[in-house]
Amino acid sequence: MILKLNGTETELQDGITVAGLLTTLKIEPARVAVEVNMNIIKKCDFQDLVLKHKDSVEIVNFVGGG
Repeated sequence: MILKLNGTETELQDGITVAGLLTTLKIEPARVAVEVNMNIIKKCDFQDLVLKHKDSVEIVNFVGGG
């Protein structure tokens, strides 16, 4: 399946969840916000939301500083 991931087309396995995507990308779920098709996804839904072919996914990392 093809996703648009942060603006770049990316091929991934069918049936992957948001949590699975983050694991594949080695991204810590607690430190990011995820948007799928312009909808912000709650962290409690990461395990259940199955991504579909042609979904648009944006992953934003939280950065601290001062």
